[in-house]
Amino acid sequence: MGGALGGGGEAPGGGGEVQSHARPRHPNTSVPGAAPVPVPVPAPLPVSDPVSVSDRHTAAVVADRFDRLTWFDTHEQSAALRELTDELSARHDCATDLLADVFLAAYQARPRLRERTEMTHSRRVNHQVMASLMESPGFAELHRESAGDPYAAAMAVLAQATALRRLLDGTEEAQDRGELADRAENAADEPHRAPDAESAAQRAAQDAAQALGAAVPGIRSATRSAGARAAAAVREEAALMRAWGVGTGELERMPFDRRARLAERLRTGRLAAWAELIGRFRQMADGERARKVEHTSGELIGVTLGDDLARVVPSELANLGLPALRAVFAARYAAGQLMLYDSEGEQPTGRGAVIACVDTSHSMYAEGPGGVTREAWAKACALALLDQARHGGRDFVGILFAAADKLQVFRFPADEAADVERVLDFAETFLGGGTSYQRPLSAALEVLAEEFDDTARARGDIVMLTDDECDVTEEWMRGWNDAKHRLGFRVFGLAVGAPPAAEAGSVLDALCDNLRVVEDFTDVHAAADLFRVI
Repeated sequence: MGGALGGGGEAPGGGGEVQSHARPRHPNTSVPGAAPVPVPVPAPLPVSDPVSVSDRHTAAVVADRFDRLTWFDTHEQSAALRELTDELSARHDCATDLLADVFLAAYQARPRLRERTEMTHSRRVNHQVMASLMESPGFAELHRESAGDPYAAAMAVLAQATALRRLLDGTEEAQDRGELADRAENAADEPHRAPDAESAAQRAAQDAAQALGAAVPGIRSATRSAGARAAAAVREEAALMRAWGVGTGELERMPFDRRARLAERLRTGRLAAWAELIGRFRQMADGERARKVEHTSGELIGVTLGDDLARVVPSELANLGLPALRAVFAARYAAGQLMLYDSEGEQPTGRGAVIACVDTSHSMYAEGPGGVTREAWAKACALALLDQARHGGRDFVGILFAAADKLQVFRFPADEAADVERVLDFAETFLGGGTSYQRPLSAALEVLAEEFDDTARARGDIVMLTDDECDVTEEWMRGWNDAKHRLGFRVFGLAVGAPPAAEAGSVLDALCDNLRVVEDFTDVHAAADLFRVI
C-alpha cells in the first residue's frame, strides 16, 4: 500500500526514515489524559551537522511502523486528507511529510520530536512548525481529545488546514534554501566531488539556517491559535456525537467514511440546532432514571381487584395454604379478581413497548422561547424515551403522524442495537399537513396487540406528543377502550404549546391517563416525571 500512496517506496508522510527510535506498540494504545512533553524551540542551526547526510530523516515526529501504518490507512480512507495532501504537495515538496507529522503528534500517546540535526535541511521548516505547534497553549487540550483516535487525529489535521497553508506559503524561501542545502551536501558527499563542494555545502547550510531563523516569528504566530482551533473542532464533534447517543465504542468500530458522513450530517441542518436540547433531555432522563419507580405502591387508599401478586392482601395469600382453595386462588388470579391493596401515587413501570406518537403537522414548526420549535422539543423528548426503553430492555416504536394519510413508523427492537442512521431518519422526517389522532393511535394499538399475541407481554406505554385538537369517532373510541382494558397499556399526553388541547373534556383528555401542557420549550423538566414511571 505504501508504494501506491507516495514515491520512493513510502506512503504519504513516510519520510524516508532510516530507522525508528520508538518502542513498538499497538496503534490504538493511548494513555488517558497524557499531555505531550513540551518541545523547546530550536536554537540557530550550526553550519555543520554531526549526523551524516545518509542518516537524516524527513519526518520530524518519531514514529514506529504501527504509527506510520495508522497514518497510511487513515490517509487512504479520508478523501478530505487526500485532497489536502494533493493541494499542498503540488506547491510544496515538504507538505506531505508535514501533514503526517501533525497527524502523528495528535495521535500518539506521547509524541516526541527527533533532534533537529537529524533532519534534512529541506524538512527543518516542518521541524520548526511542529516544535511551535506542540508548545502552543492549545496543543495539550487537542491531544487529550485526539490521542489514540485516528479519526480525531485526522480531524486535527483538517481543522488546521488554513494555518498550514499559510505557514507553507510564508516559508517558501526557507524551504527553497533548505532544498539547495540538501543538494549541496549530497554533491559534497559524492566520491568525485568538486574541490569547493564542502565549502559550498557549508555556505548553503548557513543560508538555509538564516532563512529558517527569519521565518520563526511567523511560524510561532500561526501555530499559536491553530492548536486551540483544532481542539475546539474535535471537542465539538465529540459533544455532538454524545448528544445524539453515539458512544465512544460505537465510533471506534465505525468505518472512517461512515463516521465522516455521520459527523457532516450532524453538523448541518436542523440536527445541529437540536443537539444541545437533546443532550439536556438525555441528561435529565439519566437523573430521573436513578429515581425510577419499579414496584412502589404509593399511598395506600383501599382495596381493589387485579392480578398483581406484589399487592395481594394477606387473606388471599392464606388461601394458598389450604389445598382445597388453591384452585380457587388460581382461577381468581387468571381472571384478575384477586383482592389487592389499592394505592395512589406513582405507578409501576411498564413492561411492553414504549411508543412515542409525534405530531409532525405544519403547526409543529411554531417556535417558542429561545427559538426552539414544538417539533424539536417533541422529538428530543421522543429520543430520550428511546434511551429509556433501551435501559429497560423494552422495544421502542416511534410513530410520526400528521393527516390521516400521513404516517411513518420506526421500530427499534430491544434485542437489536439502535442504528444511528435510523435514529437520525426518525429525527429528520417531517410529514406536514393536518392532524389525525385515530391513525397513529390505531398503529400503536396494532404494535401492542402484536406484542401481546406473540409474547404475552402487556403494560406498554404510549406517549402522545401533539399541538392540535381533533375528533375521533364513537365507534373507534369504544374499540380503543376495549383494547386498553385487554392490553393494560397506559397513555401519557403532552400538549406541546397548545393548552386548549389539554382542557378537561377534550378528546386528548379522554384518551390519556396522564396529560400535561408544555409551553416553555427550553424546559426539559416539564416531562421529568415520565422518566420515573415509564
